[in-house]
Amino acid sequence: MKKVLFATTALIATASVAAADVRMSGYGRFGLDYNSANKLVAGVSDTNITSRLRLQFDMTTETDSGIGFNARFRLQSESRDGLVNGGSNPGTTTGSTTGTTAANGARFGVTYGGLAVNVGNIIGAVENAPGLYTTGTRSAGTGIDGMGFHSLAIKGAAWDAYSSGGNGSNGIEALYSVGGFTGHVSYSQRNGGTVLGTAGGEDRTGIMVTYSFSDYYVTAAAQSSSVAANDITFVAAGGDFGAFGARIAYGETDSDESITLEGNMDIGAASNILVWVNSNDAPTSVSTTKSDGGRDGTSFGINYQYDLGGGATFVAGYVDEADDDNQFQAGVYFSF
Repeated sequence: MKKVLFATTALIATASVAAADVRMSGYGRFGLDYNSANKLVAGVSDTNITSRLRLQFDMTTETDSGIGFNARFRLQSESRDGLVNGGSNPGTTTGSTTGTTAANGARFGVTYGGLAVNVGNIIGAVENAPGLYTTGTRSAGTGIDGMGFHSLAIKGAAWDAYSSGGNGSNGIEALYSVGGFTGHVSYSQRNGGTVLGTAGGEDRTGIMVTYSFSDYYVTAAAQSSSVAANDITFVAAGGDFGAFGARIAYGETDSDESITLEGNMDIGAASNILVWVNSNDAPTSVSTTKSDGGRDGTSFGINYQYDLGGGATFVAGYVDEADDDNQFQAGVYFSF
């Protein structure tokens, strides 16, 4: 089983770099995507190619006194539901998911010992909580591209997160790790008001604390927003038990109360199968017809991965959503 990994790891690790360094990494993924919801969209096939190519650039340096400075940005090209590079669907102006080709907003950081402070396109405290996404899957969701991340126990709200194709939150955050403890505080302020000298947009404050021990973790996160719909409470716990793994996560927002249970199992030395089920109570988002996007109810998914070696993985997944829409994907993910 894969050990619990935190997004802070790469940030804290930069403190040991003794000289300026520029590194490039990334991944590619491509496969077949079936989405039953596309039957309701004019000009869109229910079966398409889904793909993404990402290049990531990390720049680090360290002063003589041991203070590290770093920056990160990405170039990314993505396609789903027949939309390539931000194009439009023939015969329609609606579409379902727009493809993109873009460089994202940069994130800048300062590190010293176990402390990291970032500004710009920040990670976000809630986003960094272990147990928020599926355990060890290539997409952090189900299938090749996550298929909408219906396994998330946070629904009906938005939170600060690192954006791969946009400017991001343009906020500030501090992360501290010592022993098995990780703490994370983030803040963002959006412009958009009409009063001179004030931002007037939404502001968000997030906090996350995690304690990991051996192959197990417990975590809690919260976000307070000037927009009530984006207030979030989240708790999760999980771990590895030899060839098996499990996770339980609970999330509450202004409109939804949700719980996710997940189990995964290694099959031999190269395969893993993961199954999750999510129960969501959303009185204001009850489905009245199939595929109408309602969140109230139960959804489940299954993800299968086979390690092909050399950084390549075969991935297949299926999701049945709360509104009875369903998706299936199969393809290959390779990292470099």
